[in-house]
Amino acid sequence: MENSRDARFAAIAATLGYSFEGEIQKGGNYTSTVQHGDQVYVSGQIPRVGSTVVVTGRVGAEVSLVQAQLAAKVCVMRALALLRQSLGSLERVKHILRISVYIQCAQDFTQQSEVADGASEVLYAVLGPAGVHTRTSVGVFQLPKNASVEIDLIAAAEPPAPSVQ
Repeated sequence: MENSRDARFAAIAATLGYSFEGEIQKGGNYTSTVQHGDQVYVSGQIPRVGSTVVVTGRVGAEVSLVQAQLAAKVCVMRALALLRQSLGSLERVKHILRISVYIQCAQDFTQQSEVADGASEVLYAVLGPAGVHTRTSVGVFQLPKNASVEIDLIAAAEPPAPSVQ
């Protein structure tokens, strides 16, 4: 099997049972990615596949830790799909600099970091050492579309290869 980042991304998508091909739906009048110099900012991603938010509700109440980790994986796969669309390939990702993980959770839930581990595992599985990042994980009262998790990230990217004319 090919061991490229794009191939590892496809393998994880297959394991999760979701497709991240095609247009990634967004929910408003904004752009999903902005590149400034070598940095690419990816807007917050909820665990939406197509038009369905696949994990909704409050973690620690109606959503389990395992379900929340799945939500984090779906969120970060969406972010990687957007990076791939923006850059042409995940091979151009130099490093994931930072992720922010927001968890809609019950008042007494304290495992925000364990929820975020789902996203961190995917980033390392796809990008290897370039996927190791700084991270913040916080509990919040509510997220868009009743999503259990939302993740944004900042990546450093290789410049595009010079075109040969």
